Amino acid sequence: MNILYLLIPLSLILLGLAVWAFFWAVKHDQFEDLEGPAYRILFDEDDNDRPKDDRRPPERDAPCDDEEGRD
Repeated sequence: MNILYLLIPLSLILLGLAVWAFFWAVKHDQFEDLEGPAYRILFDEDDNDRPKDDRRPPERDAPCDDEEGRD
């Protein structure tokens, strides 16, 4: 019977923490998109499959020295 004096306040504290965590998650939009992560795992997005912008050849702003002197 004496253990109830410990377990009842402990359970109320844990219940309060659970309610606080739920409202924190709702406030910070943790439940906004429930289906997105489930579908995102199905798509394969490797780094090798995506085109990279740094693979483009450098653009030439000015002509080379060889082309300037020709007439």
